[in-house]
Amino acid sequence: MADESEHRRPRQWLRDLPVLAIFVAVTALAAASGAVARPSEWYAALSKPPGTPPGWLFPVAWSLLYALMAIAGWLVWRRAGLRAGLPALVPFAGQLGANGLWSILFFGLHWPWLALADLVVLGGLIILTMARFRRFSPIAAALLAPYLVWVGYAGYLNLTINLINGL
Repeated sequence: MADESEHRRPRQWLRDLPVLAIFVAVTALAAASGAVARPSEWYAALSKPPGTPPGWLFPVAWSLLYALMAIAGWLVWRRAGLRAGLPALVPFAGQLGANGLWSILFFGLHWPWLALADLVVLGGLIILTMARFRRFSPIAAALLAPYLVWVGYAGYLNLTINLINGL
């Protein structure tokens, strides 16, 4: 005979969907910096390194990565709750802030070296977040792996743009 909690599980997921919407909204705030500080003539005039993807790929990749981030945070919240999950959710919030700051630094203010430093901090925060997420949900930690790879790739692009353009 099925455990009674198994019958409640679908309803629990439905009750938890508003919190997923909150996680989506919070990650969308980080994404909004990319909409505000967009590539401009300054960026278009820079020489780009080998392996620079076409411009259309960035919003596609970031949309997927932000969705994965929101789901990962939500999974940790579902498993741990807010109070017990704070040790994991605080660095999660920190990495969202560092993420949002990069577009402002690079595209908005044209401070590519500071943007690169931000990416180093961001990478460390993602690693810390993944380690802490793993304690609550290995799936949540794994959902952040593509994000970490993409940020490493962004670091390569940022560094080589700085170097080949003498910035």
